[in-house]
Amino acid sequence: MTMIETLRQQLGDAAVIAPGPAMAGYLEERRGLFAQRPAQAVVRPADSRGVATCVRIAAEYGAGIVPQGGNTGLCGGAATTHPDGLILSLERLDRIRAVDADNFTLTAEAGCTLSALQTAAADVGRLFPLSYAAENDCQIGGNLATNAGGMNVLRYGNARDLALGLEVVLADGRIWDGLRTLRKDNSGYDLKDLFIGAEGTLGIITAASLKLFPAVRERATAIVGLDSATAAVSLFARLRAASGDTITSCELMGRGPLGLALEHAADCHEPLPERFPWYLLVELTSSAPAAGLDTRLEQALQADDAGAGDYRIAPDAATAADFWRLRNSIPGAQKGAGASIKNDVSVPVADIPAFIEAASAAVTEACPGVRPCAFGHIGDGNIHFNLTRPVATSDEAFLAQWGALTRRVHDIAMQYRGSFAAEHGVGQLKPGEVARLKSPVEQDLMRQLKAAFDPADRLNPGKVVPPSG
Repeated sequence: MTMIETLRQQLGDAAVIAPGPAMAGYLEERRGLFAQRPAQAVVRPADSRGVATCVRIAAEYGAGIVPQGGNTGLCGGAATTHPDGLILSLERLDRIRAVDADNFTLTAEAGCTLSALQTAAADVGRLFPLSYAAENDCQIGGNLATNAGGMNVLRYGNARDLALGLEVVLADGRIWDGLRTLRKDNSGYDLKDLFIGAEGTLGIITAASLKLFPAVRERATAIVGLDSATAAVSLFARLRAASGDTITSCELMGRGPLGLALEHAADCHEPLPERFPWYLLVELTSSAPAAGLDTRLEQALQADDAGAGDYRIAPDAATAADFWRLRNSIPGAQKGAGASIKNDVSVPVADIPAFIEAASAAVTEACPGVRPCAFGHIGDGNIHFNLTRPVATSDEAFLAQWGALTRRVHDIAMQYRGSFAAEHGVGQLKPGEVARLKSPVEQDLMRQLKAAFDPADRLNPGKVVPPSG
């Protein structure tokens, strides 16, 4: 009996998709860098036991498994690496198992979309704060597997900080039930943290217990024009103190990327009468219904030492949405200006201006005319330092420089004790950078963990951990 026949016998016909047109969507990949790589089958179990069965069958036939959530990743973590492997889709594990408003927790299966969790929390007057542009498509299992960040990390933390417990299928097909909803548990190793951010290389997350927070009752949103990135960092620090530490989001945008959104994205408009080299999009939130956030924000921005060139505080939700549309349109708008090379890095917040200056000089020296597009989450140090091709260079010629330009950017981030993978993960795009930039001790520890949890290298092979030698 073939592996596909065994899978169908054990899991049912609806759970197995053989090669053909129905498989095409699972082979697509957001950036197109690893698209249309074949697989023996796509397996869609209906529950965690089905996932465990799939893992055991794959081991019996010597096949690798690529776990796949909403397939919104940007580093090829959910794309196949070998035609003999299986894609394990978690999309049918989409049940919310429990919501406990008094305990401020929610337990959900890995295939639940992020927006579904946000809605479930809102239905009981609570907030699940993880939020980013793909929230209608991405799934919580993938969010945890990549330790997703997004817009609200400054206030609430990454996905890791929102997880209290996990259910995980291990490489041998056993199920670890760690779905605890405790804030304190020092009874041994914190196993869940090994699986969060591991991109399915150590185990397959099938469910999670998550933290909820009080619902937002008041919000204040402003866009600020500034003369420099240094002024933006200083203003962020002042705003954080003056607002009573109510800042939820603080986004930095250079004039270049903002201009791309204005030129190439729909319904984007100049936010201020005068143009500035840099912009800060800041949002304050509170669970109190009369927190006076607009007043706090106004007073902070009007202070003599604020350094704001000009600003607008959104008078209503529609205007705030206009401000956010500018920020969220930048990645897509880059396509209108030609090919781009994406860099997702982080450095200490105070070093952001120096990093941007040094990285811009380095890539311009290597590729004259390149257009650096720096924007991102200034509050947590995560800068998307994207590069748009020179106007006179073809897409193909520019993309041929991907490796050389990316290495320059990563090297400078590391000089500031930063990271070359801030929130998008490693996947199959960056294991070479892990080998190049992480210490031998750190790499050895990673390989030891992989060997301990998945000695046959069947869980998402070729991802995250660089090969030995």
